[in-house]
Amino acid sequence: MKQIVIIGTNKIALKCLEIISSVTNMKIVAIVMVDEATDAISLARKLDIQLESTLDPWMNAEIDYIFETTGNEKIKTTIDTLKYSNTMIVSESLLQMIAPFTNYFSHQVNNLELLLNNIRDGLIVIDADEVIQLMNRAAAEIIDINQYQSIGKNIRSIIRNSRLPMILQTHQKEVNQKLVLENGKEIIATRIPLINEANHLVGAFAIFKNSDEVISLAEENTDLKEIKTMLEAIIHSSDEAISVVDELGNGLIINPAYTRITGLTEKEVIGEPATVDISEGESMHLRVLETRRPVRRASMRVGPSKKEVLVNVAPIIVAGKLKGSVAVIHDISEIETLTTELRKAKMMIRNLEATYTFTDVIGNSPEMTVAIEQAKIGAKTPATVLLRGASGTGKELFAHAIHNESDRKYNKFIRVNCAAIAESVLESELFGYEDGAFTGARSGGKKGLFEEANKGSIFLDEIGELSLATQAKLLRVLQEKEVVRVGGTNPIPLDIRIITATNANLEKAITNKTFREDLYYRLSRLPIQIPSLHERLSDLPSLVQHMITKVNQMYGRNVKTFSTATLDQLRSYHWPGNIRELENVIGRAVIFMDHTDEVIHLHHLPELSSEDLKLKTKQPTMMTKDAPLQEVMDKYEKQYIEQVYKQNNQNKTNTAKQLQISVRNLYYKLEKYGIN
Repeated sequence: MKQIVIIGTNKIALKCLEIISSVTNMKIVAIVMVDEATDAISLARKLDIQLESTLDPWMNAEIDYIFETTGNEKIKTTIDTLKYSNTMIVSESLLQMIAPFTNYFSHQVNNLELLLNNIRDGLIVIDADEVIQLMNRAAAEIIDINQYQSIGKNIRSIIRNSRLPMILQTHQKEVNQKLVLENGKEIIATRIPLINEANHLVGAFAIFKNSDEVISLAEENTDLKEIKTMLEAIIHSSDEAISVVDELGNGLIINPAYTRITGLTEKEVIGEPATVDISEGESMHLRVLETRRPVRRASMRVGPSKKEVLVNVAPIIVAGKLKGSVAVIHDISEIETLTTELRKAKMMIRNLEATYTFTDVIGNSPEMTVAIEQAKIGAKTPATVLLRGASGTGKELFAHAIHNESDRKYNKFIRVNCAAIAESVLESELFGYEDGAFTGARSGGKKGLFEEANKGSIFLDEIGELSLATQAKLLRVLQEKEVVRVGGTNPIPLDIRIITATNANLEKAITNKTFREDLYYRLSRLPIQIPSLHERLSDLPSLVQHMITKVNQMYGRNVKTFSTATLDQLRSYHWPGNIRELENVIGRAVIFMDHTDEVIHLHHLPELSSEDLKLKTKQPTMMTKDAPLQEVMDKYEKQYIEQVYKQNNQNKTNTAKQLQISVRNLYYKLEKYGIN
């Protein structure tokens, strides 16, 4: 351990303190000429370094270095008069010159020390005079000695029977030699001389480990046969057809899946050339062994039945040496089946431009007006929109209108029906995939629908049907504004508007652990409840007239209007299928009308549910025969809401749930009818 005294307490002294205190084989024993409070003094006190006003206490001490940081001529003269024979004096001018380099060298020394101390093998380095220059932590633990107190001592004083001095004499290395230490431990050591570029011996080093550890390693090597057996078991249990050949191209391993595809058994393949299974085409094993490069999706025919397959082959390289190659074989017929399923799935996905605007939304009822106003506000913000409502209420129409009302209307609008696509296909379609991500993946990879919709909008219908795994990936898209393709690692930034829709009870799904609560809060930043048809029966006349016009265009008819009895019948129905069911009823009525008929009468309507009609046509007891229809309906609605509200003890949430309307809509009706 080198002993150092620093003279002065200035910035140079502080820098010396900071650097030397981090070096393990040097120790600052004192700071002298202390005459003022500085950062150097504060650090010295923290490090428990002795502070002196003069050098007198250290005149007879064994000091290796004196760092004179003041540049004061009187101090230099004083040091010279003390005549330190074995002490190196480092002047202030020299310290100034090397200061820019000290941080770098200190960092390198620390890195080297950290590296050596984390090596499991013991390491000792001596110079040509047999003095220990370096000892790592593992060596100190094996020898049972203090690591830093050993540095600077003769190797014989630490290990009496050390053979490192012999290496200095013979200049010959010794490999894996046993040595019993004084503490009784047996080590296995390798000793090597250190010879510089001028061919001069400068020292030697030994690297060693406890013999118990060497024995343990030897025992591990004897387990290689068991490891090989386990590896073969893993390969045999794989559903993928696998074949392995050695560096000469002779068969080593095949599995049952290989036999199933090729029809060849182990007896026919093991030890035989790699070409034994090829019916048509070139052996990819031999190509890989020749080029040392992998081959992907090579087409060939194998086995007696000449089955068409695709093959991926990769070289087996151990420690830089080619040891063989491994092939994974895919049956083309299985790939074609998966491709057909994928094609069907793609047909279920509608990729189209938004065709509707808010002018196409029919209805002036208060419930519908609230929904339209909310949607228009949402269109002007980048917020994620969640459209809620029963099936057939027009959620997709709202999604189109929101896109066309936004500043993204000139970019793509992509619709995905999450419930209509298999989970495995849906993930790759939404997020895309990289080349070779899975069997049948398109060469070069493929953009997902999120990427396709970049700068535009994507509409995810039936969002409640997503699996938890896909929900987690969707949450990442919402949070990070980026997507990672299947089989990839690089995130792709996105700038898209996400519109979602569901007719499911997401709150109940959260309770049932089938929908993520954190995703729910992300999606419901701007929830819009689209009312069911039975909640806005006042819109029926305009809706029916609109549908008559639409059906006329489709079927070339000339129907102009509908009778009062027809409208009364439609109003008396509950409409569980909402707008979609109404469109179906009007369409069927028009189709079966005579070409000369211009008015839809009651007998033109298809049969509606008798239970719904009975429920809706039941008259309240307090109504008079001369009251207008709307007044009767309003009074009956008020009476019914009051009854349900009372049954639920004025709990608005439960009342809205029983009435199957939104809480917002309930508030509106309570205010409309003055219900407290």
